[in-house]
Amino acid sequence: MFDIQLRSFKDALVDPCCRYVPSFISPLHVTVTAFLCGLVSCILATKQEVSLSLAFWALNRLLDCLDGALARHRRIASDLGGFLDLLGDFIVYSLLPIAIATGHDDTSATWRAVAVLEATFHVNNFILFYIAAVAEKSQAKSAKESKELTSLMMRPALIEGLESAMIFTFMLAFPKSICTLSWTMAALVSVGIVQRTFWVIGALAA
Repeated sequence: MFDIQLRSFKDALVDPCCRYVPSFISPLHVTVTAFLCGLVSCILATKQEVSLSLAFWALNRLLDCLDGALARHRRIASDLGGFLDLLGDFIVYSLLPIAIATGHDDTSATWRAVAVLEATFHVNNFILFYIAAVAEKSQAKSAKESKELTSLMMRPALIEGLESAMIFTFMLAFPKSICTLSWTMAALVSVGIVQRTFWVIGALAA
């Protein structure tokens, strides 16, 4: 919900760090390291290592901001880099609730909540990627139509990157509340699904 508004603030914090990154470290190295930190956070969550899992999660988030900024700073941003960045994010986001439930609250009620949350992730991702596919297809028709669909694809929803990161942080910090937090996040993601669905219908029916 606040990703676009906070983009300039994030860039102001992260962009200056790029000049201190050694030249032999590429954006891809940062992306892979971020992904590994996310996996380590998940593993530590299953072992009830709350502080360490939070520390590696914080590293994952920091490096996730740095890889794109570094690529832009060096003028080597690519679609492949963006794809790998998102792939790593989606894998870690999917594993985190499962890891926390496994380590801290392995009950049927919790697993129902986590299952519903994972289902909302899948539906939301389908909508996002369908919009991206339509936007790419529309580029062959007209620049005006492509611009409209690209604008639609970037429309904010109730829960986006910042809100997701905050809820995952709360899950790691308060693992016994994983059931409640999973239901809360599933509800928020569902609202975003409805928002984006109406936007898609409006754009495609126009």
